[in-house]
Amino acid sequence: MPGNLEGKSILVVDDDPDILTAISTGLSDTGAKLETASDGNAAAQLAETGEFDLVILDVMLPQKSGFLVLEKLRQGKPRGAGPKVVMITGNQGKRHRQYAEALGVDDYLNKPFRMERLLETLEKLLAPRDT
Repeated sequence: MPGNLEGKSILVVDDDPDILTAISTGLSDTGAKLETASDGNAAAQLAETGEFDLVILDVMLPQKSGFLVLEKLRQGKPRGAGPKVVMITGNQGKRHRQYAEALGVDDYLNKPFRMERLLETLEKLLAPRDT
């Protein structure tokens, strides 16, 4: 299922190794280039040095929260500038979602989510835009 992910560069950030593995496995047949990080500091460093089309970012991370990483990704950039960011969290509260939206997140998924839902979200965010 290559679709819109073929050749795209995606950073997956989660401190749970099982979730990193599940997402990486789920995206393995898409043709996307994947990198992973398991804490906020590593994610921020990779995001600064790498040119990612999209970041899948857990909210609750050791060393630096997903919110701080998102803030760093958006700092000094116009609204809508890349990379696209999908935040994932086990927190069902609305405050986290609202804060993420205020920081410029592109989409927000609650764990657990179906891999098909994640793939649909990524395809939609990375679809070529008509100009």
